[in-house]
Amino acid sequence: MAADTLARMFWDRVEKSAGRPAQSFKQGAGWKTVTWREVGENVRELALGLIALGRQKGEQIALLSASRAEWVQADFAIFSAGCVTVPVYPSYPPDLIAYVINDSEAKTLIVEDPAQLAKALQARDKMPRLEQIVVIAGYDAPQPPKMVMTWTSLRRLGRESEAAHKSTLAERVTTTGPADLATIVYTSGTTGPPKGVLQTHANHIAAVSASKQRTPVEEGWVHLLFLPLAHSFARLESFLGVAHGLTTAFAENLDKVGENLREVRPHFICSVPRVFEKVYAKILTGVEAGSPAKQKIFRWAVGVGRDVSRHQQQGQPVPAALEWKRKLAHKLVFSKLHAALGGRLQWAVSGGAPLSRDIAEFFHAAGILLLEGYGLTETCPALTFNQPTRFKFGSVGQALSGVELKIAPDGEILARGPNIATRGYFKQPDATKEVFEPSGWFHTGDIGTLDADGFLFITDRKKDLIVTAGGMNIAPQNVENMLKADPFISQVMVYGDRRPYPVALITVNPEELTKFARDQGILVNDPTVLVKHPKIVERVGRTVEEKNTQLQSYAKIKKFTVLPGDFSLDGGELTPTLKVKRKVVAQKYQDAIEALYR
Repeated sequence: MAADTLARMFWDRVEKSAGRPAQSFKQGAGWKTVTWREVGENVRELALGLIALGRQKGEQIALLSASRAEWVQADFAIFSAGCVTVPVYPSYPPDLIAYVINDSEAKTLIVEDPAQLAKALQARDKMPRLEQIVVIAGYDAPQPPKMVMTWTSLRRLGRESEAAHKSTLAERVTTTGPADLATIVYTSGTTGPPKGVLQTHANHIAAVSASKQRTPVEEGWVHLLFLPLAHSFARLESFLGVAHGLTTAFAENLDKVGENLREVRPHFICSVPRVFEKVYAKILTGVEAGSPAKQKIFRWAVGVGRDVSRHQQQGQPVPAALEWKRKLAHKLVFSKLHAALGGRLQWAVSGGAPLSRDIAEFFHAAGILLLEGYGLTETCPALTFNQPTRFKFGSVGQALSGVELKIAPDGEILARGPNIATRGYFKQPDATKEVFEPSGWFHTGDIGTLDADGFLFITDRKKDLIVTAGGMNIAPQNVENMLKADPFISQVMVYGDRRPYPVALITVNPEELTKFARDQGILVNDPTVLVKHPKIVERVGRTVEEKNTQLQSYAKIKKFTVLPGDFSLDGGELTPTLKVKRKVVAQKYQDAIEALYR
């Protein structure tokens, strides 16, 4: 049968690549790799186990876990059982877990470990429809609660019930169609309670097929997956691993990504801009700490890299003399960065939030191409992508095959295509009508422009646009990215809607703060006091003034305050994909904002 559903795509890959590596994960001190045949066996047992638990075709099964091999196995087991996956962010607290479980009407919840189980059990009384909780790893209670079972016992149940349910599993894989619901993915909640996006198999197959055409990879290539699989960007990455026959290596956690990159040596990675921003800041910090001679060599190498980059961007051959300089610059400077990323990285994908053009150009000068793409949960999640052979920095690329784009009179980006989840939001008809037109056009909520070559440039979120009291429009993300190019600055939120002028809430890089304080002889240990020190404020102020020179008068930051701590997931200021929750930050620091207008 045609691979026109996610389940059939998976089983087609298992048949084609049975003995080849499929997944790799850290086990003890080393990495264990399993084949497609082994992954297929795991998925088959899990799917049979879910059927044995009584899960009917079309029912929802929720998945609460960090990214790991079992996450992907569970996902394809759910598809194979004819059911619907509901991803839940592992950072969610009990109340939000209960919200997603109840709203999605899930009857089975798969959780990662005892810590996630504890959150689920804490919210148990608020989830009356929930029938079972399956724990993937680390749970070995002698007398578990009646509704709790382990991953191993679910697989055992599948094996033991194979004779009874084998035909049912085959029938569900065969009869599930492209138009059937595959997953309900809840938005990350930057603008209010998460909404469940109804995504069909056809939506995802269209996104995978179009993305596959733009990603020139080879079967067997390794990629390191470290973004949350509850987010559509990482989910597409996992699907492309199946479509291309790649080896998906799973990072231990975000803190270990640097170490895992050197161990796994991926051919490509997918990341959010925040990771690249941190690497960039760390490089510049290291350069500043070096001797004047090392700084001079670094500046020379970057200059050579930028010359090479200009030729490559224009599709011109690199002159022999410049190529010789490039090799020397790589040997003296950039080889260390390449080694830190594993040594065989071909390119990297950036998505989920805007990437600073300065950072993209720096990495390209260093010989690493960052390809920016664009999409939303509602577009599964790809609309545009830059290609290794056709890219423009500052843009998010050209429309994928089958995707149409147009710019509305107010500047909003509208999109139409087979990957767009036109069934809308689960149980929210009004919200669906607001952004999905009957003609198929989807209102992205982003503001942008298309150039003559069809490259899309995004200027801001429509709802994030600041309209000052004087009626001037300011795109805050542009200003924020300019300021964050300074490694001393960690996060920025520009504020100013219906106010006389824009102001900024700024956090500083903790490592840079400590180093600066030591160099300046500032003897203050409390970081909440340290950030208010005149020398710290003056250091941040220099960057604000420098960037203000590049802005129109109405967009210049008139006042700013340095906050006592960085934005974080635990603090509630960031989404699981590390985007700033503007409303949360504005409410949390309302007094600080008001002080800037007094």
